[in-house]
Amino acid sequence: MNSRNDSEPNAWPAPAKLNLFLRVTGRRPDGFHELQTLFQILDWGDELRFLVNDSGQIGRIGHIDGIPESKDICIRAAQLLKTRSGVQKGVCIDLIKRIPMGAGLGGGSSDAATVLCALNQLWGCGFTRHQLAGMGLELGSDVPVFVNGYSAWAEGRGEKLQAVSLGKRYYLLVFPGLHISTADVFQHPSLKRDSEPLEMSPANLQPGRNDCEAVALRMHPELRNLIQELSAWGRPCMSGSGSTFFLPFASKKTANSAASELESRYTVRLVNGVDRSHLLDYL
Repeated sequence: MNSRNDSEPNAWPAPAKLNLFLRVTGRRPDGFHELQTLFQILDWGDELRFLVNDSGQIGRIGHIDGIPESKDICIRAAQLLKTRSGVQKGVCIDLIKRIPMGAGLGGGSSDAATVLCALNQLWGCGFTRHQLAGMGLELGSDVPVFVNGYSAWAEGRGEKLQAVSLGKRYYLLVFPGLHISTADVFQHPSLKRDSEPLEMSPANLQPGRNDCEAVALRMHPELRNLIQELSAWGRPCMSGSGSTFFLPFASKKTANSAASELESRYTVRLVNGVDRSHLLDYL
């Protein structure tokens, strides 16, 4: 465990994730959807720094285009934790943003999870990770997997998690530069909502179909050109509700070759999949 003083602005990781597959198996009475997905935690993502103080106020450092503080999921996560714990301390949150918004990589959810985990420790709240995951579900369906910190087979809204060991994998992320609204995808009338659930087995711990992809292509037909170009290197998959596509590779050498070929036309990033989030090293 890292030793840190409340006044130190240490950087805490907020890793990205991939949905290696995503099946929508039904609609829930509460308006959410029943899902089945395989979360792959990545070794790359955002970072957050926390300046804890005695003011009792929660604020952020810097400006985020289009997101006022009242809508900022980091601020909302801190306020939720403060309310549930009754702590009197405050904090200024500095977000170093690397994960594109609207990219299907869970950036906002991961940021919220890191806020909950970090401030639980820095404020001395004493909640368990299970309790923090429950709070996180109030903020977003993907928050619990980041709180738990392991790549996982997920069901329900995405909060029923079974940790999995996926081993060393390489992924080339390709960013089309589009912001796709998760809400718009899941509200779209053409979304397939009756997929048969898969059995959890070694054969299914691989990239597979994403039910959101057909909707994303309907909303943004230009993505078909991207898929066609990426297909020269394998089967491209979309993560979450988009817009990021990824190519899985067993060999880092092959992944580097694909990155070198594609980086002149697209924004790309080569990342590693990990079974265990680096966030857990800080707790």
